Amino acid sequence: MIEQMILHGFRVIMTGLLLWSSACCAQDEDLLDLEADSPQIQLATTQNGASNEAAWRNANDIWHAAVLYCEASRLGSIEALYRLGMLYAFGRGVPQRPDIASSLFSLAAYEGHAEAKAMLETLPLKKFEVPLCVKDPTALPEKPVPTSETANAKTAEIYRRIAVLPGNKAWVVDLITTLSGWYAIDPGLVLSIISVESNFKVGAKSGKGAQGLMQLIPATADRFNVRNAYDATQNIKGGLAYLRWLLSYYRGNVPLVVAAYNAGEGNVDRHKGIPPFKETRQYVKNVMGLYQRDSLPYDEQVAKPSPIARDVR
Repeated sequence: MIEQMILHGFRVIMTGLLLWSSACCAQDEDLLDLEADSPQIQLATTQNGASNEAAWRNANDIWHAAVLYCEASRLGSIEALYRLGMLYAFGRGVPQRPDIASSLFSLAAYEGHAEAKAMLETLPLKKFEVPLCVKDPTALPEKPVPTSETANAKTAEIYRRIAVLPGNKAWVVDLITTLSGWYAIDPGLVLSIISVESNFKVGAKSGKGAQGLMQLIPATADRFNVRNAYDATQNIKGGLAYLRWLLSYYRGNVPLVVAAYNAGEGNVDRHKGIPPFKETRQYVKNVMGLYQRDSLPYDEQVAKPSPIARDVR
């Protein structure tokens, strides 16, 4: 109820801004038709009338798209709210801000935007916050702050491997890095697992029925609500949810997490450590050879600790 009141209040504000803009600024009538064919969105999603925003590499160009989405959002465009949310969700042209993204998705979903509603399954609304540029016509969206790679990212073998990935696989790295941030998991671990599991092949399938980038078996896919294991985003989110659970269950012990990802937590608990299976031991060796970190932070509220979590060395 509180969330609905907030959303309704913001809708009233946006409606007021629309009426003010129409009365004071004498906008053209077709400018107020602000959905997918609106002038702002057409400008934001094309570059010299040719390529769409997904193909852009220049962060400053994408920031200009965000400026236009802010303008269209102020004027009442639900599509612009969704698209601006996607930029904040993935940190393209603006800082990566999950709270802002989920707030924008909530506003769009409240008005019936199906894609925005789907995004809220991954980024649920925890804190309502919208960028100032959506409310204030004199404000501009923030620009991303350049960040340097961590020491681990510079030295881990996985980063040398992904540096030479062919172009038709390189896009997966960006997706993995973004989604890993949403689940608070070091992307290096996820990249290492995917490298060993599927070699970054979206359509990979094993003889045992494991599917997609993170080679989810049907039981794991069902456990973490993955409807289509060959959809890259769904597959990665399912694998990330499982890894987050395993990190909590094994209290950040990465070799145990990796072993359980391959053989299941039941086998790891039963053998009180990495199971004596040739496949699993080789799998752990391969992943750890790429990742080279034995422990990670974890959220202790996600899972109760394994009975062996404090017994292993």
